[in-house]
Formats: sequence, C-alpha cells, structure tokens
Amino acid sequence: MQPLANVTPLKPAARAGAIEVKNVGQVFKTRSQDVIALEDVSLEIKPGRFVVLVGPSGCGKSTLLMMMAGLRQQTAGTITISGAPILQPDPDRVGVVFQEASLFPWLTAEDNVEFPLALRGVPKAERRAKAQDALKLVGLDGFGRRHPHELSGGMKQRVSIARGLVQDPPVLLMDEPFAALDEQTRMTMGDELLRIWAATGKTVVFVTHSLTEAVYLADEVIVMSARPGRIVDHLQVQLPRPRTYEMLSGDAFGSLRDRIWRHIRKSA
Repeated sequence: MQPLANVTPLKPAARAGAIEVKNVGQVFKTRSQDVIALEDVSLEIKPGRFVVLVGPSGCGKSTLLMMMAGLRQQTAGTITISGAPILQPDPDRVGVVFQEASLFPWLTAEDNVEFPLALRGVPKAERRAKAQDALKLVGLDGFGRRHPHELSGGMKQRVSIARGLVQDPPVLLMDEPFAALDEQTRMTMGDELLRIWAATGKTVVFVTHSLTEAVYLADEVIVMSARPGRIVDHLQVQLPRPRTYEMLSGDAFGSLRDRIWRHIRKSA
C-alpha cells in the first residue's frame, strides 16, 4: 500500500480498518409514532475489503453508513472501527464521501481538499502537499487551482473523494457518490475508484441503488430488506480483478445481479 506523502502512519491496530456491527437498531421518534429504521443488523467487514450495501429505497442503507461514520448514534447495538467504538466523527479512522460533492464554490480544488486539515490546524505547507498528493491520486494533477464551476460533475466528485482521502483514514464510506452522474461518467468513475482502492488498500463501504454497479465494484454485497432494514443476503463476488466491461454480459455477473434483484423485489 502506498500512503499519501507526508501523512503520519496510523498505529498498526488503527490501520487495520476492520468494521464490526453487532445487533444494531435505529428508531426514529416522531410526534405520532416511532419509526423502526433498522433492526438487529450485524456484519463483519475485514480490512481492505470493498463492500457494497444495496436494498430498496428507505431500507436504512444510508442511515447505517452514517452510524459507521459516527454522524448518527444507533439506538441499539454497537459499531466498532479498527477495534474501538465509533461514537463521533473520527477522521483518523473514517473518511466519508457523500452523494453531492458539497464543495465550497469560492475555494479552489486544492483549498476544498485542504479544508478538513485546516480545521485541525495542520500547517499550510503540510496540508498543501497532502492535498496535491490526494488530487494526483484521484487523477486531478494540475487541476488544483480550478474552482468548482470550472470542473465537470465527475471531476467534482474526484475532488470530494480526494477530500475523504486526504487524512489517510483506513476506512472510506461512500453514500451513492455517483448517483447524479450520467451512465458513461458513472462507469468511468467506478473504474477510477477501483484504481484508487487498489492503490491505497483501504476498507471501502459503498451505498448504491444500482445492482450492476454493486456487482461490478464489490468483493461482497450486503442486501438489505425494506424497512425495518435487516440483512437478507451476503454475497461473495468471486469475479476476477481487475474487473472489465466484458464481465457485464457474462453468466456469473448476471446470476449475481438477479439474485440481488429477487431479494429486493420480494421485500419491496
């Protein structure tokens, strides 16, 4: 694994990037009733794995991801990242990429990537070097001085991914990061993400509604039921890497995609 230049290595235990979810539940309280979003969700994700969460709309995929990020607390069960509970956002352990790039329009690409480092008081020269390394990793070398309005949708998402990577966390959580992109750009970004994942060795948890995208990217696909969200299947994707577009028309690919669809159709 090639870490970003000048990033202080994490301790071996934190570097592992293992995720453990035990008997997790989430209940949202409203004035009229309690809504059970997740119920008794348990899973283990080994370090360095690319895991995709799929399921019908409203099944709690993004809610589970936000709890893994420490941005929301579960009402039952436990979540540990690299052997310790995740009780609040911890950029040393977890980076997050959202569906929208959410870049500051008045900042350049470099400045947007630097922003979380600036919040932590990292010296200017050090954070600039890390931002440039992160932008190079996502294929945006030479675009650091561009503002968001000067970038395409795919390039903006690359900046967002670079911002998630710049603190070099062992875990990267991604909530439908390519949903707003056209199909051609989405496929290109999928390949780029696999390249970045192979270069960094991070644990990736990726939420999507696209079954094709799920099978194409993943080592493992976690299938969730309609609300209350539960895990109804856990597929091991044995397709060889690197993945190729030719695999999309193969029987093995189609069989995995159909298996996921049967679960989703049944629970919808």
